[in-house]
Amino acid sequence: MSRDSSLVPLTAQELREPALAEQPEPFDDPTGYNPDVPIAIDFGSSEVRAGFGNQEGPSHIFTNRLARWRDRKRNKNLTFIGNDTNLDLSVRLQARSPYDGAIVSNWDYAEEIMEYTFHHLGVNNQDGVPNPILMTEKLATLQSQRENWYQLLFECFGTSQVTFGLDSLFSFHANNDSSASGLVISSGNEDTHVIPVVDGKGALSEAKRINWGGRQSVDYLANLLALKYPYFPIKPSTQQFQSLYHDYCYISPDYQQEIQKILSMEELETKNVVVEAPFSEIVQPEKSEEEIRLQAEKRRETGRRLQEQARQRRKEKLVQKEEEYEYYTQLKEQMKDQPKKTILSTLQNAGFDDEQDFRKYVNGLEKTLKKAQVLDAGDEDEETSSNKFELVEVPDEQLNEDEIKEKRKQRLMKANLDARIKAKEERIKKEQEEEETRIKDETWRKEDLHGWIKDKRNRLSGLIKSRKSKLKIKSDMKDRKSHAAQKRMKNIATLAEEDSRSSTKRSRQQATVDNDPNDTFGANDEDWLVYNDITSNAEALDQAIEEEYNVIVELEKLLLEYDPNFTEEDTLDAQYDWRNSTLHLFLRGPRPHDSEDMNQQHQMHLNVERIRVPEVVFQPSMGALDQAGIIEICETILLKKFDSNRRELSPITQNLASNIFLTGGNMRVPGMKERIVREFTGLLPMGTNLNVRLAKNPAVDAWKGMAKLSQAKDQYKKTYITKQEYQEYGADYIKEHNLGNVSYV
Repeated sequence: MSRDSSLVPLTAQELREPALAEQPEPFDDPTGYNPDVPIAIDFGSSEVRAGFGNQEGPSHIFTNRLARWRDRKRNKNLTFIGNDTNLDLSVRLQARSPYDGAIVSNWDYAEEIMEYTFHHLGVNNQDGVPNPILMTEKLATLQSQRENWYQLLFECFGTSQVTFGLDSLFSFHANNDSSASGLVISSGNEDTHVIPVVDGKGALSEAKRINWGGRQSVDYLANLLALKYPYFPIKPSTQQFQSLYHDYCYISPDYQQEIQKILSMEELETKNVVVEAPFSEIVQPEKSEEEIRLQAEKRRETGRRLQEQARQRRKEKLVQKEEEYEYYTQLKEQMKDQPKKTILSTLQNAGFDDEQDFRKYVNGLEKTLKKAQVLDAGDEDEETSSNKFELVEVPDEQLNEDEIKEKRKQRLMKANLDARIKAKEERIKKEQEEEETRIKDETWRKEDLHGWIKDKRNRLSGLIKSRKSKLKIKSDMKDRKSHAAQKRMKNIATLAEEDSRSSTKRSRQQATVDNDPNDTFGANDEDWLVYNDITSNAEALDQAIEEEYNVIVELEKLLLEYDPNFTEEDTLDAQYDWRNSTLHLFLRGPRPHDSEDMNQQHQMHLNVERIRVPEVVFQPSMGALDQAGIIEICETILLKKFDSNRRELSPITQNLASNIFLTGGNMRVPGMKERIVREFTGLLPMGTNLNVRLAKNPAVDAWKGMAKLSQAKDQYKKTYITKQEYQEYGADYIKEHNLGNVSYV
């Protein structure tokens, strides 16, 4: 029984694609439209959340994507926005965002998405959008971005007034009083911010940003898996990688400690996630006996036809060589009594360098004829075959010219038949010897099992030792500084020198690639025979290792069957167990891998990536960012700002530490709050009142903060810019308030 039979197969999760939408984005009832109610729009790089300020939540939440698609049947160009891009897979693949990183770059898309938003909110005013607008913007947004938004809202949609604010501060405002203090840690789709809030106002001069968010995390996961599985059968989509990140990644409470043991068998049993990509398995239909018989007959007929074609080609080649051999034999007879000078001239005209080269070629041709000879009567018995060689024993004086040629042919055929008969006899003799050895070994085992086992174990031990030495030699050959590699290079130089001395065909004046007339090694094909010796040595070593392994496996099978003390743990394969391979555990998890299994070919194993990807917000250097992590930034703000130090915190810092607020879609990664509590407990002075809170809904609370602001009339009127102020002061005008950007940022 296999040692792995007790392992229960791991459950494979589906590499899922987000489901397509069944219905288009609904429209609000236009009869209830009120032009005086502010409209809050969280125009994020991932999603748009929109609704009227008097509602409890946004009435429309859709992806911030737009796709232009052409219907070829009706010859029309169609535009799909938001969740409508998920109505069809081809439309979804063409959808694009108006954002380029953290800034809006395609304002045509932004305009159409805003028009789509107002249309679905039920705005039915013909002159534009008279409602006040509240919108989110990035921390330290570019002036050009704000200017384009002014132009779009005031000049294109005719808005009466606009309020801009930071999404993270809006979220803080939704979960706290207007005068509360706290430290906001916001991680969104594009970046992460740390903003201290003092008495309800964001201290933006101390705010910090990390260029890492949810989108970068998904891209990082995709790159890691592409390196881990470079030959994965399919290429997962961005949406599928997003599902992997949101479903399986988590924040480790202690990353350094967990990363050291996560690739152990015990940890992988609980933390390794198997994700299987969908695929269509081709099932071959069962064939009837008649179809199987016809196919077998067809294969045999094809084999016979190919054999006949090969036999015909060999005959033609043999005839050609016989004619060539006959010609050179006659040439040899003609040169017997001629002077050496005439002989040399004749041979050079025939393409030979000298008489030695000619004899060498003729002898080689004769040997080739003997080896390549194929007898038509190869399967006949000796008596029948001997009748075909009746001219072999007849003297040449009694034969005419044609019979002499036939005699030479029969002589070659007879020599080949004799060689085949001898080989057959040797093969039969070898089989008999092997059978006698097997019977003798079996008799020994039955009579003296203890001695038999001892001999097999000694032989097995010697083979394993020999195999290890050969493997070491093979490994040393890869290191050019090792003794084996140095010896190999010395052999190459020696063989090259010997070949250079013995070769008489190489032209001394023929230059090589580097134009050195003295270095002509490699100019002729014969020079590369030097390397054949070296290559054959390497191949012989590999062949010897393979043969020893096969013998070891056979001995282990015998010992497993007859030696009660020899178990699977003692086999050679057990010494190279997959359990001891870190690479196997990293790639294939805590189970053996079958490369022929279609299911396993379409599986990815998430283990290290589950904690490595979200860890970047704490250690940005892991993502190739030369920035500080959120804990280092928070430590600087809490212990080095606002008149605080490591021994004593100022009242402002104590208020910040008592209200650590986490918001943003990327903060929904499991374990984020627990990790921040652990890190802050270690860096703050003992006895500090630490309170870490996660937003009720990190993705929607920014919109709720805008709605809350729009209902606080006294506070709200200090935040908006009217159309008249825009026309008077221009697009550079900014009205500062507690929840927005300031002019010097």
